[in-house]
Amino acid sequence: MGKSLIPPGNGDDNIEPVDLKAALEERYLAYALSTIMHRALPDVRDGLKPVHRRIMHAMRLLRLSPDQAYAKCARIVGEVMGKFHPHGDQSIYDALVRLSQDFAVRYPVVDGQGNFGNIDGDNPAAMRYTEARMTDVAMLLLEGITEDAVDFRPTYNEEDEEPIVLPGAFPNLLANGSSGIAVGMATSIPPHNVSELCAAALHLIAHPDAEVEALLATAENEDPLKTLVRGPDFPTGGILVESPEAIQEAYRTGRGGFRLRARWHVEEQGRGTWNIVVTEIPYQVQKSRLIEKIAELLLAKKLPLLDDVRDESAEDVRLVLEPKSRSVNPDILMESLFKLTELETRFPLNMNVLSNGKVPNVLSLRDVLKQWLEHRKDVLIRRSRHRLGEIERRLEILGGMLIAYLNIDEVIRIIREEDDPKQEMIQRFELTDVQAEAILNMRLRSLRKLEEFEIRKEFDGLTAEKREIEQLLASDSRQWQTISWQIQEMQKKYAPDTPLGKRRTTFAEAPNHDLTDIHHAMIEREPVTVVVSEKGWLRAMKGHLADFSALTFKEGDKLKLAFHAETTDRILVLTTGGKFHTIGANSLPGGRGHGEPIRIIVDMENDQDIVTAFVHRPEGKLLLSSHVGNGFIVPEAEIIANTRKGKQVMNVKAPDEARHCVPVSGDSVAIVGENRKLLVFPLAEVPELGRGKGVRLQRYKDGGVSDIRVFAMEQGLTWQDAADRTFTRSKDELLEWIGPRATAGRMVPKGFPRSGKFS
Repeated sequence: MGKSLIPPGNGDDNIEPVDLKAALEERYLAYALSTIMHRALPDVRDGLKPVHRRIMHAMRLLRLSPDQAYAKCARIVGEVMGKFHPHGDQSIYDALVRLSQDFAVRYPVVDGQGNFGNIDGDNPAAMRYTEARMTDVAMLLLEGITEDAVDFRPTYNEEDEEPIVLPGAFPNLLANGSSGIAVGMATSIPPHNVSELCAAALHLIAHPDAEVEALLATAENEDPLKTLVRGPDFPTGGILVESPEAIQEAYRTGRGGFRLRARWHVEEQGRGTWNIVVTEIPYQVQKSRLIEKIAELLLAKKLPLLDDVRDESAEDVRLVLEPKSRSVNPDILMESLFKLTELETRFPLNMNVLSNGKVPNVLSLRDVLKQWLEHRKDVLIRRSRHRLGEIERRLEILGGMLIAYLNIDEVIRIIREEDDPKQEMIQRFELTDVQAEAILNMRLRSLRKLEEFEIRKEFDGLTAEKREIEQLLASDSRQWQTISWQIQEMQKKYAPDTPLGKRRTTFAEAPNHDLTDIHHAMIEREPVTVVVSEKGWLRAMKGHLADFSALTFKEGDKLKLAFHAETTDRILVLTTGGKFHTIGANSLPGGRGHGEPIRIIVDMENDQDIVTAFVHRPEGKLLLSSHVGNGFIVPEAEIIANTRKGKQVMNVKAPDEARHCVPVSGDSVAIVGENRKLLVFPLAEVPELGRGKGVRLQRYKDGGVSDIRVFAMEQGLTWQDAADRTFTRSKDELLEWIGPRATAGRMVPKGFPRSGKFS
């Protein structure tokens, strides 16, 4: 029988009580720190996360420099996973692939051969089919790694060593950008133009106290040869439509965002027809998904100005957008697409990085560049000291060799005759152990006279180099001069006139189009008849109906009002509580059935009813009146409500309520009370307000307003009686009813309708 796995006794001895809260806090903190430090946030010095750094290091060990042959990606991934990165092979391969995609990385670090995916979002081929090697950018990042430029630490299994950070002669953090989500924090840095970063770094070396504003290109400090940072430079190009003030604020605080639009132009087709061609799409937008979204919007009739979309891309992006007709405004069409699709995106800026590889911090543009320059200085000093040590060791050996050449015959004799030639030479010529060993290891052929000349030449050259390095290490200004020279050399390599260095993202101001035009461009324009029932049910019938008698309603309900509109119109609804609600005609329920109650469409109080509804006229004005006779004029532009709650315009207290809303067109007001008294007064006596209670229009002993009308005195006051006969009274005939505002008026003239309404 096998050994029992059950502990002796009841097992109580092996149970250790742990406080759950403390245990969870401790474990979650460990996980959070691990994610922040070793996965999601890049190091400010080389701009790399650990997985990218390990890929670079492994490729260096495999000798995959740009002038060498490609190696299978499977081999690289295996090397990274086996020695440095104990995670899944797919995650390592995904990171490797992204480093090589010229549409994902502004300055690719890996030179890939084979299918590495595309801008449509298609996956790369499996790692056994693809090959890779490093690019010149990777060589810059690794420059000096064998010269004690950075510290190494043991790998996860302590069998090898890996660099804590790369020397980073390339400003990779800003040049290629980075994004990642850690625990409780995230990072999002867009790519930038290296030439501009170099110019800003050189400016910072020359003026260490310079603020962020001095590192950004403006109209005043813009020199075409030394352009400072203008903004992000995305690998896929596009147009930035962010204001200079917003860009400056984002770089100053390290937080912000950038609006990025697709690049497009109008292509004439002949005979007055044209198409829009999109040649660059925003960064990180999948082209295939973008076209699918546009096609979905077309089917849903959300893009009435657009007829069709085609993808004619080959190596370059080419999306063809066909308008509905040649009379369409291309700018308005594109604005509607920018609003609804990823042809316009917002790229966030959150420069949250690891300072010195330890502390997560949100840094400004100046701080990022300053910390990169400090790292470059540290690398320069370490490399110089390493070189100085090498020179001193070599000079020691060369000094011993020169002594040997001066006494060559004696040296040969000692080697031939003495039992311990090494000790003998050390005592005789006062040599060090290293020098004596070097002499003993000399080949016979190097005893030529010429060799002595070569050694003297090398000795003098190294002595001069040693003197220069000592001067460099002793002088802070010389160190910064050297770093400036290195940056200038890199700037020449990636100058604006080179294919890789040329700026791809340009800047423009977003055009200011009328929002109404854009709103209309996003809705198919069709005639509708808006129907409102007495109980507050709304619907929109297709077409302009001439006869409303055929309309059907729920039992106990009937027609309150109906009017003609277009689907692009906005419908205004006034409630008895003095609130205006705005409803898009296109969002009203269709004519099938009885529609929907208004309380489902907007947030209307239960104790209120609809006074009236009508089509919004942006330039129009309205005369509002409450039941007790207070009123004022309000411009229609000021009563649009952008939320479901509506906009309070007329202030009324129960039992009073809003009763009338008539369009203003004329110079006089006619008001009739429930007491059948009529008053006519000039419209100029009514104030124009954005909101309020208003002024008294007519005075009553009891009752309130029955009807109100605005008219032109020249044309006279008209009304219809119950038999639809029209009566008109001229100014002279109205003289006895004309009086000041807020008076009682006189009994209505003969022939005025019994209903007390003008129509």
